[in-house]
Amino acid sequence: MSRIRLLLLLGAVMPLAACGADDVASPGEGVIVTPAPTPAPTPAPSPTPSGPGLVTPADACPAGPFTDLGPISGPTGTYRNCAFPARFTADTQVPYVPGVVYSLPGRVDVGTDQGAASTNTAVTLTIDPGVVIFGSTGVSYLVVNRGNRIDAVGSPTRPIIFTGRGNVTGSATDQTSQLWGGVVLLGRAPITDCLAPGAAEGTVACERDTEGTSNALYGGAQPNDNSGRMRYVQIRYSGYVLSADKELQGLTPSGVGSATQLDHIQVHNSSDDGIEVFGGRPNMKYLVLTGNEDDTLDTDVGYKGFIQFVIAVQRAGGAVGDSLIEADSNGNEDAKPRQNVRLANFTFISRVATNSNNAAVLIRGGADYTMVNGILSTPAGLPCLRVNAAAAMQAADAAKDEAGPPKFHSVVLSGCTTPFNGTGGVTSDAIAALFTAGTNNNSAFTSTLTDLFVNGANERGVTAFDASTLNDSTGFLVRTDYIGAVRDAADTWYQNWTCNSATAEFGGTGGLCSSLPVY
Repeated sequence: MSRIRLLLLLGAVMPLAACGADDVASPGEGVIVTPAPTPAPTPAPSPTPSGPGLVTPADACPAGPFTDLGPISGPTGTYRNCAFPARFTADTQVPYVPGVVYSLPGRVDVGTDQGAASTNTAVTLTIDPGVVIFGSTGVSYLVVNRGNRIDAVGSPTRPIIFTGRGNVTGSATDQTSQLWGGVVLLGRAPITDCLAPGAAEGTVACERDTEGTSNALYGGAQPNDNSGRMRYVQIRYSGYVLSADKELQGLTPSGVGSATQLDHIQVHNSSDDGIEVFGGRPNMKYLVLTGNEDDTLDTDVGYKGFIQFVIAVQRAGGAVGDSLIEADSNGNEDAKPRQNVRLANFTFISRVATNSNNAAVLIRGGADYTMVNGILSTPAGLPCLRVNAAAAMQAADAAKDEAGPPKFHSVVLSGCTTPFNGTGGVTSDAIAALFTAGTNNNSAFTSTLTDLFVNGANERGVTAFDASTLNDSTGFLVRTDYIGAVRDAADTWYQNWTCNSATAEFGGTGGLCSSLPVY
């Protein structure tokens, strides 16, 4: 659920007035001294080196619908600021150009809404590896409308970075958030909780508007709709308040279909959720979610999908962060399609002793959820797992699109003195019975994780569940012989394309989240 943080909002706005294109002076050339002739002349000294790895601005913006806003400077150098248009109306490539950063002047749309019943692809926005895009103001965000696509594919060593202005000018820190809106993907896959009264859920008549926006519609009847690709992408310092109780997340896939590719994505320091999925069928793999202030992974309105290999770490210090998972179907418990998430190979590090959900993982409403091969480490006192509605405990019933109560296999809970918290007609003993009924679960596990999230001896000793047995026709989940997101020290899928912070160090060549890479 979104939260209001007006004090943070004011704190995010006020520094913007002071941001500017501060010049970075280049060191002067060294003076070469020619000595007087002697039998043993002294060698001429070398010139003083020029700036140590500082960026210099490109001469001009690349060809395309970009507006040259001149230089913008920060600790890594001076860039040419090339603004996106308010709307991309034709296929456009955003090239990587040394000395260029791109900016969102406000809401930026990719194409126009093609409607729930359409089957075309109108506009594709292609973003090259290494491109940096920042929100110029707090209300800047990127919207990929229904029937349009994003093709943001970075590389393992040159991720695409979406961030806020303060990250360019140097004011961002490990505690910064709420600098801009985030990335919103809108699709034509089935959803519930329709905008139109009486509309049949899961059909072309069922659509919704993205919270806090207008004319950002999603929903339809195409489970395999394709909103494009996002791979090797960082989304930093997002989550701006758009209206009361309505903030954007880092990444908001809404009504997105299963043909959309979402993998190797880091969301860092969102002031709201890291990722919130509103319905649809997107599957996600290799996620790194760090320092997010509300829920780390939130799922709503009939989302059905598969998620595998997730590292989620709440911010260092334990001052912010709600649940690592919030699965939500409150108020419409028996709507169809019913939410059904299958999550495999996750390592969750909770750092808050109390939160508004009173649990590290919350499953509520009529949501169906399966968790396998997982590690959850929490501080003493915070319940690990909470189920708060009897509808979530219903027996399987195909007529109701009901998959049955939550399921757990090869899941270990460490550090929680109260493993289970039942409310809303669900008892803690009932949740404990579900957990015990699964295979190879342990609610009193002793964690031996190293480097915060890498499996140690105890984790490697847990028998893994075959996640591929949960698959549908997409075959998305793969079988592993280990639990958790990271098998051992030799497993480094998370390195180089991620950034490092006080919250989590990933090593590699990714550099600090509070800085920009220099290639």
